[in-house]
Amino acid sequence: MRAIARVDVGLLILRLAGLYLALAHGLEKVTGLSTGQSRFPERVAALGFPAPELFAWAAALSEFGGGLLIAVGLFTRWAALFAAFTMFVAGFVRHRALGHFLSWIGIAPVSEKVLEAWDDPETALVYLLAFVALALVGPGRLSIDARRAHR
Repeated sequence: MRAIARVDVGLLILRLAGLYLALAHGLEKVTGLSTGQSRFPERVAALGFPAPELFAWAAALSEFGGGLLIAVGLFTRWAALFAAFTMFVAGFVRHRALGHFLSWIGIAPVSEKVLEAWDDPETALVYLLAFVALALVGPGRLSIDARRAHR
């Protein structure tokens, strides 16, 4: 495999994180919101967002639609930026990644009960890093974006 081909395969594999985000996280949110069976707007409101229904839909569509776009490599940089922003909010606002880190290194310790309530920010941070990388580097040649650029 040529070096450039390895890079493109690597970017394709990285983009598959978008598919997992869409199916494992976004689909459930979109389905719940569309049927009115979701508590997600309440959780968004608890974070202090105005218009929680609107922001819940924005986050759900960013995860589901953005994840699918990233996976197929269509409007990849834009989709990755939206998904990265959503993951930033999830990691640092909802799951309090900075608080976890400061507690872990002993600067601002909190109880295990508080850490449990904050939940684990790891998944959101991994998605955040993957999507920032894709926004910066692009989707590679094995993408719809690359096909569209050659027209």
